Amino acid sequence: MPKSMKKRPSGRTPSAVSKTSAAKRKPTSPRRERSATKQSRAIAMLRSDAGATIPSLMKATGWQPHSVRGFLAGVIRKRLRLKLESRKVDGCQTYRIVGGAGAEPASSLMRGS
Repeated sequence: MPKSMKKRPSGRTPSAVSKTSAAKRKPTSPRRERSATKQSRAIAMLRSDAGATIPSLMKATGWQPHSVRGFLAGVIRKRLRLKLESRKVDGCQTYRIVGGAGAEPASSLMRGS
């Protein structure tokens, strides 16, 4: 007989436990914003006049190169809808956030929207 057809022991199921404990919880206080996250540091580097390179973002965050590129495409361009400028300076590709109009502040990253 497959496991899915076996009779469950009577008593509280895991889903029942989570529902009752969730109802007993106190309302949480508003989230406190964290100012020194990896994403906020990367955005600050990208907002600077000099911009940032992938190696400099890797060093500041500890991310792998593919993670930095994913952050630039997924978070900066798609989720935050910021305009990202890319230039080659001294043989290195440099990225910079240009134009601040309509852009969300970096603190919105902490809310998980």
